[in-house]
Amino acid sequence: MALEMTPITEWTFFSEIPVPGDVADMLVPGEQAFKAFKTFRDSAIFTDRRLIVRDSQGLTGKKVEIYSLPYSAINMWSSENAGKLLDVNAEVELWTRAGHIKIKVGKGCDIRALDMLIANAVVG
Repeated sequence: MALEMTPITEWTFFSEIPVPGDVADMLVPGEQAFKAFKTFRDSAIFTDRRLIVRDSQGLTGKKVEIYSLPYSAINMWSSENAGKLLDVNAEVELWTRAGHIKIKVGKGCDIRALDMLIANAVVG
């Protein structure tokens, strides 16, 4: 019997976007951002060291919650899709030291490219 875990958080990546210019303020010296995705209210940014997810909140979006997940905290991940080019049900799951994270992948994202991005970050 498989152990079912409730995610501690869930994000949706809709499409790839240019890395936002203001991300530089969140990076440590020497860290480089190289890929970003549009999320429901903001963006998710992959750097050479971690995944940063920004979530604007409230009506004005001035309050911003920032999640920072170092790649070293990822113990395991999985990717799932129906094998179609434009799969609306694709998702990536991350098992981390903090808990289980689910990422729904919109049809504007390539699930296999996202899987390889995580593989290169965690294993590479």
